[in-house]
Amino acid sequence: MMIDLFVNTLISGLLLGGFYALATLGLTLSFGMLDVVNIAQPAVMVCAAILTQAAATRFGLDPFLCGLFVLIGFFFIGKYFYRQYFKVFEVKRSGSIEALALFFALLFLLETGLAMIFGPERRQINTAWYVSTTLQIGRFSLPMRLLIPFVAATILGGGMIAFLRHTFIGRAVAAVGQDKLAVRFVGIDPLRIRSFAFGLSLALGAFAGICLLLIQPVDPWAGHTYLGRMFSICILGGLASVRGTWVAAVVFGVLENFTATYVGPEWSLCVAFVLLLVTLVIRPQGLFAR
Repeated sequence: MMIDLFVNTLISGLLLGGFYALATLGLTLSFGMLDVVNIAQPAVMVCAAILTQAAATRFGLDPFLCGLFVLIGFFFIGKYFYRQYFKVFEVKRSGSIEALALFFALLFLLETGLAMIFGPERRQINTAWYVSTTLQIGRFSLPMRLLIPFVAATILGGGMIAFLRHTFIGRAVAAVGQDKLAVRFVGIDPLRIRSFAFGLSLALGAFAGICLLLIQPVDPWAGHTYLGRMFSICILGGLASVRGTWVAAVVFGVLENFTATYVGPEWSLCVAFVLLLVTLVIRPQGLFAR
């Protein structure tokens, strides 16, 4: 019985870590590569979840089908938003405090707007068969609601690594994150590339929101639960490292789950943040700094 509990705790921790990785991938792009401290990213995730739930419930469709349109919408919103952000905070060289205040305001506006339009109650999806399906492998359980985000995080993480390493646009995104002036000498428009990358970061956040809808009921303030985790995972993994984000997220998820199971749920997040502090003392650049 003790072995069964240990293995099931490990499995659920790995799956939970996969969702954390999925939620943090967009932040790795914006914060790690573009140096844009988008603290509104969890609110974007929640906004996408609520919009997807409303559309799926209204039309009786699969949430991923409805979420596809939400994801595309956030991509173009992100591209347009970054162009305006660039004019104010890059061209005019406004300070980082002003930029942080902007994202705080966006966080507040998104949460308040969702509460006013859709109401403060929690929403969940019930139109997809896989939400309540659990795969049994012997005595061990694999809930589909956690397995899908884990698989998605693995595929997207691998795809992002390949994209950043082996495509022109991906290498350009990595380059503008290091020196946005030098890339002009090789014919790259940094504004175009950075706006594309920021749009992609919001799209990844929106996709994480769709998966969040499978895991738990969502209200307009659900992003508060993930804000600290996402930034901690991003820093722990090495800011701009997609591989580091995935590894750090899985470590976070496993450690949280074991602490909640064997010590108590109230200690789980505390122990995970202790890991972050210890890592930053020993290796300040994170696990996989570029």
